[in-house]
Amino acid sequence: MEKNNKLINMKTLTWIVRIVAAVILLQTLYFKFSGADESVFIFTKLGIEPYGRIGSGIAELIAAILILVPRTTLLGALLGLGVLSVAIFSHLFVLGIEVQNDGGTLFILAIITFLCCSFLVFQNKNKISDLLKYKF
Repeated sequence: MEKNNKLINMKTLTWIVRIVAAVILLQTLYFKFSGADESVFIFTKLGIEPYGRIGSGIAELIAAILILVPRTTLLGALLGLGVLSVAIFSHLFVLGIEVQNDGGTLFILAIITFLCCSFLVFQNKNKISDLLKYKF
């Protein structure tokens, strides 16, 4: 009985982590796709406006969808790790932790989502070999 409770708790935790990662990834899309001032500022400072802004928004949308589908969670989490690694390094080396007086909110959200994606990759680590065997 205790083993069943642990399994249920892990499934619940995994779904919570999936939802947190997806919600954070999806909520930023409005700002990226609408050309919000802060998004334009960030990608201009990085020298990749507008293509970087739109491209990262598309990648985040795909990652969020893949994360929410149990069969593709690993792919989404790996894509999320890639996108968020770039975001975190951009904050650390170009933008700074705080962007336009946001109190570091964007950086903190990137860290939280990176940790969620890392957890999901760890949870699905047994499927990595299946990805490597896939023939296109």
